[in-house]
Amino acid sequence: MQSLLGCFALTCALLIHPRIAHALPPEQGSPSTTLGGASPYNPQNPFARIIRGELPALKVYEDKQVLAFLSLDQAAPGHVLVISKTSRAQNIFEMAPRDLARVMRVVQRVAKAEVKALQADGVVIQQNNGAAGNQSVFHLHVHVVPHWAGSPPAFPRDADGKLDSTVLAARIAAAMVR
Repeated sequence: MQSLLGCFALTCALLIHPRIAHALPPEQGSPSTTLGGASPYNPQNPFARIIRGELPALKVYEDKQVLAFLSLDQAAPGHVLVISKTSRAQNIFEMAPRDLARVMRVVQRVAKAEVKALQADGVVIQQNNGAAGNQSVFHLHVHVVPHWAGSPPAFPRDADGKLDSTVLAARIAAAMVR
């Protein structure tokens, strides 16, 4: 938890004071020193394929630089992933501060939309880095997962009785409109 807080504090410092980011030695941001020799970016990863329209996604927000969509693996109803459409960063160590700031602005908007649209009592925001950090898709992404003090509300179900993700995505997308 302490390392997560330290990483979050560094991210905030980089976002607030971009001069700090340029003052870091180049080797400090390379994947070979930060994650033990990461592989090159794979343009066939599922998120790159979603960006290109090769795989479907239930989108809740999209602009020229950022995409937010429901996770296929719903940790909780309304679990959204936020990714950069323009950066090929695999992790937070590779992402340019400007691109990270764009992603985090959308993360904040998604969190607010989940609270509003799904009556969530709280939100978990999570970003994993490297295989040892439980990252499974090597395209930087941020999880925005709504939580409730008790059980989640009864959300609509499809004909098979499964959670109707289309309805959840539509609710969150509607709440994203300012």
